[in-house]
Amino acid sequence: MAVDRRKLIVEAATKSFSLFGFKATTMEQVAKIANVGKGTIYTFFKTKEELFDEIINRLIKEMKQAAEEVINPSFSFYENVHRALYRILEFRLEHQLTIKLFQEEKEMGTPAVMEVMVKLEQAILNYIKDKIVVAIDKGEIQPCDPEITSFVMLKLYIALIFDWEKNHEPLEKEEIAELLEKYIFEGLSK
Repeated sequence: MAVDRRKLIVEAATKSFSLFGFKATTMEQVAKIANVGKGTIYTFFKTKEELFDEIINRLIKEMKQAAEEVINPSFSFYENVHRALYRILEFRLEHQLTIKLFQEEKEMGTPAVMEVMVKLEQAILNYIKDKIVVAIDKGEIQPCDPEITSFVMLKLYIALIFDWEKNHEPLEKEEIAELLEKYIFEGLSK
């Protein structure tokens, strides 16, 4: 059986980036973990950045799949957006690579990592935006700017999950859903 060297390299690089971060990962380390010669890596990927990009694209695909798995066509747009957003943020917290990248972005400000984090957030925003467009077309929600709305929803979500916990007791999943419904879907007016 032929060994899929490309797959081995991607898995080894994911492991290395997850353990050491982008900056500290070298092609030598990846080759060692993959048990291939360094030259073999270069037959598939010209640079460390190209390899990193491949991994991030796979991560984005996995994140979208995780979100799609919790969407239920019989649920309302609001319930599905809550479930998908919560799952995406859970995924980011569970995935060792994203944890390491958040840490590296915060502590070192590595340009390649900062670029990837923007790409990751943009993928999430585009995912939400697409769901908003469909909901508008179906008449489930009133017309709005899908780009701004997706941004506000994601930022509110992140604020309620991560920022709130810095100085308060963490909110339950249901509380976050209620707050999202109150502030985004109902509004505060009587």
